Amino acid sequence: MEYILKNDEIELRVDTYGAEAVSLKKDGQEYLWSADPDFWNRHAPVLFPFVGKPRDKKYRYQDTEYPMGQHGFARDSEFVLTKEKKDELQFTLIDSEKTRAVYPFHFMLQVQYKLKKDTVSVTWKVINSDVKKLWFSIGGHPGFLCPREGSKDSWADYRICFRKEGKAVDSLKVTALTGDGLVSKEKPYSLQTEHGFLTPTNELFSGDALIFEDHQADSVSLTDKDGRPYLTVDFDTPLFGVWSPVGKNAPFICIEPWYGRADREDFDKDLTKRDYEMSLAPGKKFKGGFSVTLN
Repeated sequence: MEYILKNDEIELRVDTYGAEAVSLKKDGQEYLWSADPDFWNRHAPVLFPFVGKPRDKKYRYQDTEYPMGQHGFARDSEFVLTKEKKDELQFTLIDSEKTRAVYPFHFMLQVQYKLKKDTVSVTWKVINSDVKKLWFSIGGHPGFLCPREGSKDSWADYRICFRKEGKAVDSLKVTALTGDGLVSKEKPYSLQTEHGFLTPTNELFSGDALIFEDHQADSVSLTDKDGRPYLTVDFDTPLFGVWSPVGKNAPFICIEPWYGRADREDFDKDLTKRDYEMSLAPGKKFKGGFSVTLN
């Protein structure tokens, strides 16, 4: 079931399935990817309790091995609307027999959307309702139209802009991936920008997602070729990704704030030792997220 938030500037639609934003408009123009299955059948999934791919699609916790698909199960779970205000929606997912079969924890996940002028903020809340420590990662995966809706432009007419604390990021280190989507043993490679700007190309995404670790930026914008932004994602996460499907000339780019990432190719599958994995003591809460501003 879909719910709508709107103010004088923007309109957001969110589905209870996955608590996923499925439309984001300003002045009637769509900014969010349509989930066309010929390219990618999602809009903006919530990634939980895993970000990225577990090695062999499995992980181990207390000597028991569990199956887990890429990006976890929240994106394919039905949430319940638990708060609805004029400018705010909140959706909740609570553990069940089904989730505990693959993830042996009691938890509550809340996804909140809130509008303020031309910005939508997305907040994730994770609550440990178990008697033991909760291990998890969480992230966003929103896809944004590029070229813009109705435009006959190509990627050559757009730029991706990286900033940190308001300043251009001139050089980035990218975590290399294997062909199977795991973190490679190879060292990160350098990516040079032009005063913070990169032109999107198929070659740029030929190695799958661009993964940036260690708080290298806190703001990523999609801009026209003159550097004027039409959309900006702001975040304070330890990692983020930028992705478009390899070799598909897909008309969208994902900007993905993450607390977590895929396993290393030689990882031993121990959940408690995953890189960037977070933990919560019983009864404790985690809060994180990101915002999207439309220009």
